[in-house]
Amino acid sequence: MCNYTTVRIMDLVESVGEESVKDILSDFSCEYSDGVRNLEIEGFLKRNAIEFSRRKMSITYLVMDEKFRLAGYFTLTHKPIIVQDVMLKSKTGKKKIQRHAKFDTGINAYSVSAFLIAQFSKNYALPPTERISGVDLMDLTLSLVEDIQQQIGGGIVFLECEDHPELVDFYSREPNSFFSFGERYSESDGVKYIQMMRFL
Repeated sequence: MCNYTTVRIMDLVESVGEESVKDILSDFSCEYSDGVRNLEIEGFLKRNAIEFSRRKMSITYLVMDEKFRLAGYFTLTHKPIIVQDVMLKSKTGKKKIQRHAKFDTGINAYSVSAFLIAQFSKNYALPPTERISGVDLMDLTLSLVEDIQQQIGGGIVFLECEDHPELVDFYSREPNSFFSFGERYSESDGVKYIQMMRFL
């Protein structure tokens, strides 16, 4: 892995100015292996990331390569989730979640505040041989989450990805090791999202 630098988007705005940051973001592209672009991921970065970070709704981090090109980005926040007991297949999983969650007997599920990877993508505008790998980008993301965990506690991180085989496979296989705990259907954009989590 080449040397990447992770920087908070607002730190960069304060350093070089908002217009310069928007220029850096303007060429960002996210797409699947079949060439279909993910306009939601692109749109959030270009239209919402700065404002959401400014308002502390979520914090976006830019991953820059050695040439100070945008290699990828991820956005973090925290959010309560409900995890159904039946989704925890092993006794080990149940023991782990009990350290961080409250069990609600009324709905037979755990309620817990977790770290949310709200956005996550490498930049497909870079030449294929110069792109960061998804695994390296996730390593940088989880490393930062673990640093935050050491300061404020918590032990669960989750994300929601489109019900796309390529995405689900990426997040679930090692070393990422997320597992599904539910799904959500968005009426506004007509997309089913798979909810996936892992323990830190």
